[in-house]
Amino acid sequence: MPTTDDAAADLPVSGSLVVPAAALHWRFSRSSGPGGQGVNTADSRVELWVAPLELPGLTDAQRQRLVERLAGRLVDGVLTVAASEHRQQLRNRQAARERLAAVLRAALAPPPAARRRTRPTRGSQERRIQAKKQRGQLKKQRRSWD
Repeated sequence: MPTTDDAAADLPVSGSLVVPAAALHWRFSRSSGPGGQGVNTADSRVELWVAPLELPGLTDAQRQRLVERLAGRLVDGVLTVAASEHRQQLRNRQAARERLAAVLRAALAPPPAARRRTRPTRGSQERRIQAKKQRGQLKKQRRSWD
C-alpha cells in the first residue's frame, strides 16, 4: 500500500476512464465498534461519493451501462462508498478509493458475449435414453414378487 495520502489525486478506473480529483467528495465520521482510547475522538470512517453520470470522457453507451447497472446504488445520481474497516483514516481513504474504482470498473465492463446455443450430440442423447431405460427396468424388477 502506498504510504502517502493520495486522496487528492485523480482516481484511475480503467485505461480510458480517470475520475478527476475534483469530482470526488469526502465525508469523515466516527467508526462504530471497538477502537480503544481513540474511538471517541478519531474520525476514521470515510464516505466517498461521486456523480458517475457527470464524469468527463464517458461515451453515451457507457453512461447507459452505468445507469442500468448502478440503478440500485445511485441516489439522486450519486454513488456512495463507505469504508470503516481500518483504524486509520488514511487506510480507510485508500480502501474507499479502491472500492469505488472496483464498482465503476464492474459497472463499465462490457456485457459478456451471448451464449451460442448448441445441440446435444447423438451419442449423449443415446446414453441418456439408455440410462433412463436401465432405471425403468430396475424399477420394473422391483414391482414383481413372482
